[in-house]
Amino acid sequence: MVHAQLNLIRKIVGILGNFISLCLFLSPTPTFVHIVKKKSVEKYSPMPYLATLLNCMVRALYGLPMVHPDSTLLVTISGIGIVIEIVFLTIFFVFCDRQQHRLVISAVLTVQAAFVATLAVLVLTLEHTTEQRTISVGIVSCVFNAMMYASPLSVMKMVIKTKSLEFMPFLLSVVSFINAGVWTIYGFVPFDPFLAIPNGIGCVFGLVQLILYGTYYESTKGIMAERKERLGYVGEVGLSIAIGQTEPENIAYFNKRVNGV
Repeated sequence: MVHAQLNLIRKIVGILGNFISLCLFLSPTPTFVHIVKKKSVEKYSPMPYLATLLNCMVRALYGLPMVHPDSTLLVTISGIGIVIEIVFLTIFFVFCDRQQHRLVISAVLTVQAAFVATLAVLVLTLEHTTEQRTISVGIVSCVFNAMMYASPLSVMKMVIKTKSLEFMPFLLSVVSFINAGVWTIYGFVPFDPFLAIPNGIGCVFGLVQLILYGTYYESTKGIMAERKERLGYVGEVGLSIAIGQTEPENIAYFNKRVNGV
């Protein structure tokens, strides 16, 4: 009876986690709509999407029945994530201004595909029980998942240095925090260290981002007011204008604050 209830809770949490993860995967959509309209990637970097793609591929491998049984929901959302990231990277590749960047994207994708394929072949041929395979793939997956959650560290450093939230979108921080929290719960029903640990780390990073948002909310509004005055705008300053902007003039202004000039 207790086992059946735990399975039901796990399934409910997993479905909720799938929905939130889908929202997280789709959150860069406005960025790519902007890229298509401008027909240029401007200052955007493909690295977050390459990192997410690698994480999804390893997670999909981890959730396969012959590796970690009863993880259908994990395979489902990882597969969806792979498709979404491939679409984003294709758009990035098409509208990339420099051939060198295209070569970098192609090289990284090739290395990632080779790595995951090699890992799959080695695990499925050299290890003969799901327990062994779970440990091997789980460790790799744990590392990449934790690295993905730690990726905003550079942005957090900029926020502290500049006292500006311009490059740390609030909605993305909230969704990331909730996503990590839900999958942490999923990793405890029953306990799966390779899900609970990296997502628990993600909760901590997400919470820190939200604390930074509360700390620098007012200072960001001040910076935006200063920018509007400098550029000759009039009207009320809203923080929503500041969050997520990446236009060239805003990037240049942000860099001046980082460099103290």
